[in-house]
Amino acid sequence: MRRKEFEMMDHAETEAFLQEMSFGVLGTINGDGWPELTPLNFVYHNGHIYFHGSVAGRKMKNLKADQRVTFSVAKEYAIIPSYFTEEKLACPATAFFKSVIIKGFAEIVPDLTEKAEALTAFMQKLQPEGGYAPIDPEDPDYTGQIKSTSVVRINVQEMSAKYKFGQNAKQPAYEKISDGLIERNQGLDKETVAMMEALCPHHRKNGDDLA
Repeated sequence: MRRKEFEMMDHAETEAFLQEMSFGVLGTINGDGWPELTPLNFVYHNGHIYFHGSVAGRKMKNLKADQRVTFSVAKEYAIIPSYFTEEKLACPATAFFKSVIIKGFAEIVPDLTEKAEALTAFMQKLQPEGGYAPIDPEDPDYTGQIKSTSVVRINVQEMSAKYKFGQNAKQPAYEKISDGLIERNQGLDKETVAMMEALCPHHRKNGDDLA
């Protein structure tokens, strides 16, 4: 069951997360009725998810048969070991993360201008330092490449986000987790503490009792 305290309702925050991330998992429906998952690079642009690939392949076959898709993006920030809050039991062990799940309809983009715009958005995300000529369908060096590359747009119907950063933790557990992350100071631990402070309703450390 999806716990309400972990739901992120801020659309701008969710869009910023999608702009940050470049890798997700596409869910399509195979011809045999089984769901099929495909990890791939993506870009979130103008309110749509775009991805690209060859004109053939299993995911393209699936999309042509059924346009319904799901798409998920997740980022794990920190593993929270049980001993941060519990000396004996393993139960408190968990992970803090952000995730977004999208339901929508996938549509193969035929328009070369839109394809070029989507591919440009990819390059701006994956190669922000530049080092290439602008992607222009009128450029003969690009025209054939754009035509032979399949670009797919997911028209978003539903979008939900889940951010888990200890929002359900009681004050003592919250402080032990925060202190444990600060002391460990590995990977994204500092960023995790910042997310805890931004999202948790009782992040103050001045000893005040909070309702």
